[in-house]
Amino acid sequence: MSRVTDLVKRLLVGRALRSTQLHHQLLPKRLALPVFAGDALSSVAYAPQEILVILSIGGVGLYGFGPWAAAGVVLVMLTVVASYRQNVHAYPSGGGDYEVATTNLGANAGLTVASALMVDYVLTVAVSVANGADYVGATIPFVAEHRPTVSIAIVVLLTIVNLRGIRESGVAFAVPTYAFIVAVLGMVLWGLFRLLVLGDRLHAPTADFEIVAEQADVAGFAMAFLVLRAFSSGCAALTGVEAISNGVPAFRKPKSKNAATTLLMMGLIAVTMFSGIIFLGLRSGVKLSDPATTASHILIHGRPAGPGYHQQPIIAQVASAVFGGGSLMFVVIAAVTALILFLAANTAFNGFPVLGAILAQDRYLPRQLHTRGDRLAFSNGIIILAAGACLLIWAFDADVSKLLNLYIVGVFVSFTLSQIGMVRHWTRHLKTETDPLTRFQMMRSRLINGFGGCMTGIVLVVVLLTKFSHGAYIVCIAMPTLFLMMKGIRHHYDRVAEELTAPEEGEIDESMLPARNHAIVLVSKIHKPTLRALAYARATRPSSLEAVTVAVDAEEAAELQEEWDRRGVAVPLKILDSPYREITGPILDYVKSLRRRSPRDVVTVYIPEYVVGRWWEHLLHNQSALRLKGRLLFKPGVMVTSVPWQLASSDRLKGRREPMGPGAVRRRYGAGRDEHVKTGGGRDAG
Repeated sequence: MSRVTDLVKRLLVGRALRSTQLHHQLLPKRLALPVFAGDALSSVAYAPQEILVILSIGGVGLYGFGPWAAAGVVLVMLTVVASYRQNVHAYPSGGGDYEVATTNLGANAGLTVASALMVDYVLTVAVSVANGADYVGATIPFVAEHRPTVSIAIVVLLTIVNLRGIRESGVAFAVPTYAFIVAVLGMVLWGLFRLLVLGDRLHAPTADFEIVAEQADVAGFAMAFLVLRAFSSGCAALTGVEAISNGVPAFRKPKSKNAATTLLMMGLIAVTMFSGIIFLGLRSGVKLSDPATTASHILIHGRPAGPGYHQQPIIAQVASAVFGGGSLMFVVIAAVTALILFLAANTAFNGFPVLGAILAQDRYLPRQLHTRGDRLAFSNGIIILAAGACLLIWAFDADVSKLLNLYIVGVFVSFTLSQIGMVRHWTRHLKTETDPLTRFQMMRSRLINGFGGCMTGIVLVVVLLTKFSHGAYIVCIAMPTLFLMMKGIRHHYDRVAEELTAPEEGEIDESMLPARNHAIVLVSKIHKPTLRALAYARATRPSSLEAVTVAVDAEEAAELQEEWDRRGVAVPLKILDSPYREITGPILDYVKSLRRRSPRDVVTVYIPEYVVGRWWEHLLHNQSALRLKGRLLFKPGVMVTSVPWQLASSDRLKGRREPMGPGAVRRRYGAGRDEHVKTGGGRDAG
């Protein structure tokens, strides 16, 4: 069975890699960009659209505020990118926002950031994959009908790719990511060329449609709030910016410099695509409405669109205006956009495991998350992320509109706290820095971080106010729950470490030195495993040794005693009565009686066990031993030793077992009156 599972594992994740090969798994900038920037780059597929969808609530007349909202998003994005370039230089260990907040604002702030990021990473996978399934489902009915199943299958596929190692996942995702970048930038450049140089008029498929405002006569505070809400929705373009700061350890040396360069490249590309798409969308007359109300609020030639109308996303409409609907480039852009939405989840698959490993190292998460798998990836973190995303997809039926209400809350919590932390970082260093040029650079960085903290804080407040009742409250519950869980884990590890602290060198803890060692060998019948356990127990030279059996059946117990005496086994046999035919209880009671009699003594229980080679054989043997060991482990002063006996099915190399004929057994384990062991009762057995 082990060979079968190992073969399947190798087929899925590849051959195991040595720890010394870790440097071969580090990423150059050309592969780090698609690995860590997929989420931020893919957000241009829906962030510009979200701005226009929110503004359409007040009617198409509010589209005039679209460029201002987009400019605000661009300003925040550039500010955040500039801030995180400082982060990767100041904190290159990969802790990112968590390390910044912990160092400058305290452990509680760091845990708040960590819980926010972990929730957001899970949501990134769920939203990206579900959004991609929606996009494909618009053209393939089978995907639309089985959207949750298809989405979960895609998450599983992404999990397998990432389990093969970050370098292989980078190679796998590089081509589609760069294809998306080239296609969208090519569309933007060609559209601008047609508008500004050729003087052509771009015409989107919905340019002649009308929008019925949900809220008529929007003015004053209501209009300002609506524009602010559109701005906050467009800030979905910032999701994933923090992933590079969390993934600095995955870069090749010089790590900080390469990470900062990659972050700048990602920011410039994302800003260019975002600005170009919303500019061309407005110039070509794109009309968008909330998907939940599209059928009644979109008017085609004066009539409602009706339930059969499918609203094309903004990239598809811009591509149709620039290249013409049904053209080759239109199909290419539609295909790479759908693909990049799936691959955007890969950003979380690289950020979440690294963050989990750092938290595990700080003892806020189970230590298993800090262990690298066969392919030098943090396999446990990858699997936990995938499981959480699949659970969300199943719970929300892969409904993007519902999942989006949970989105971007966590990331703006981490943005805000991180940048406040960076302000304190620069303030602390300014107190000791005397060089004028360095002080000027620090003050400039502090100004950037302070402005970014204010902007992201405003966005966070607006997001909470506008999305709380629509699902964001779930994140507001999940984050404190995760926070308290991590505090509890840290408390447990601290308490265990305190209990296990060894005395100083030269000191001897007298409580660790037992007065005597009482050895007990559990016996069910006289056979080779029993004799081996007896021999091993004798070899340890305990203070006293006895064999113990439980009389579940009185007749069998009498037969065992008779055979024991006939063979002359040089160890006394004690039979425990069991009126209720239970095995574990009488043994536990007997062990406790020995401990009560001599509290400073140690009781060692030797349990003979079969070693089998087939999975189904495990179900037929050792069940009583497992239950007994599980109970004995909780008894202080009791040591449990398993004495294995390998059955033929466990020995794949025949002929290597030591011969154990009756003569050999008798010679090795001893019989007769010439071999004596002093028992707890003070008599000689023989």
